[in-house]
Amino acid sequence: MDSREQLDIAALRGRINQALSTFIEADNHYLTEIGQELEPVAKALRGFLLDSGKRFRPLFAVAGFLGTGSHISDEFYSALSSVELIHVCALIHDDVMDASDTRRGAPSIHKHFERLHEEEKLSGSAAQFGIASAILLGDLALVWSAKMLHESKIPASNLVASLPIFDEMEVELMAGQYLDIYEQALASESIERSLKVARYKSGKYSIERPLHFGAALANKNPESFYPIYSAYGLPLGEAFQLRDDLLGVFGDSATTGKPAGDDLREGKRTVLMAMTHERATAAQRETIKSLFGRADLDSVGVETLRSIIVDTGASDHLETLISSLFEESVTAIDNSLIDPAAQTMLVQMATIATKRNS
Repeated sequence: MDSREQLDIAALRGRINQALSTFIEADNHYLTEIGQELEPVAKALRGFLLDSGKRFRPLFAVAGFLGTGSHISDEFYSALSSVELIHVCALIHDDVMDASDTRRGAPSIHKHFERLHEEEKLSGSAAQFGIASAILLGDLALVWSAKMLHESKIPASNLVASLPIFDEMEVELMAGQYLDIYEQALASESIERSLKVARYKSGKYSIERPLHFGAALANKNPESFYPIYSAYGLPLGEAFQLRDDLLGVFGDSATTGKPAGDDLREGKRTVLMAMTHERATAAQRETIKSLFGRADLDSVGVETLRSIIVDTGASDHLETLISSLFEESVTAIDNSLIDPAAQTMLVQMATIATKRNS
């Protein structure tokens, strides 16, 4: 692969998709050999993984690998792509925890299996069957992430070097998910606490740790790359999550695949809402209290809350913060240790992560 191809993000995404497709086809075959009852599981997980997805995490892992000046063979594509299955686990479980009915414009996994229960006229609670199925599919995706890494056929020394980072990535993801649900239960309005959730729920496992994972897999003195990748990945990871916060309130449902204002119905304790509360008048806070987190919130209620967010200046302030974090991030990667082609890719990825509309 020459340097021009390395910088072609669409081509890199295609290699990642091929690696994921090859792995899941083989393992789905094993599932259906256990029993035909598992055919819906195999089909649902295959569709969830392959039908859509931006592949941010494996792309950042690829960038981390290339940044060391290393060449990526097919075996390493398979290893690097394994982080996408950790993300699949997080998304499936996240939808259960948030009681989200849709994901990427389609029924979420628990809703898909709830409908299957109803269509097949099975006994018991359809809703509980859907939730139980989604928990198991999320668990399977997590198991498969490790399996894909272990079966990638990369040299044993590279695999062993990557395992501590891979394990830490999984632990930090779960820690972030718990912090998120705890903030919801706590009904926190703290900007500092919300930023911590943003860092652990999304920032570290979406960008910083995949970069570390790529450097560890390359196994060329990875410790010298970790601080640079952290200085780039942590601010960008926070900016990435802050963009999610804005899209969860102002995003176009046709693009995001989620109902408009879904985060407002779910009562998501985001940095955006913490900033809004901090800047709101007493009357605005009362309105927020009466509407925020209502599952039956209609379009009028959504627009009322959006107006308060805009009027307080919270959305503008968040945009300014995203821009500042972006600049901090791309400045950090301007380092002679990082391969120049990878530097270019990382700037491109930072732009995509912060300017996206879905």
